[in-house]
Amino acid sequence: MTKQLGIPLEEARRKVLSGAAMFVCAHEDDERFGSMRVKGAISLNEFQKLSPSLARDQEIIFYY
Repeated sequence: MTKQLGIPLEEARRKVLSGAAMFVCAHEDDERFGSMRVKGAISLNEFQKLSPSLARDQEIIFYY
C-alpha cells in the first residue's frame, strides 16, 4: 500500500469543514504558525497536547 503525500486543497477544506479531518500546521514555531495559519487549523503544539485523547481513526492533515 502506498501512502498519499498530498491532498488537493479543496478536498482538505471539505474534510475539515465537515469534521471528518483535523488540519494541523506542521511548524513547531508558534510565531510561524501565526503567520501561516489557515482557518480551522491548530498549531503543532496544540496537536501534541490533544494527541493522547484523539480517536485512533481521526484523519489528520498536516500542512507547511
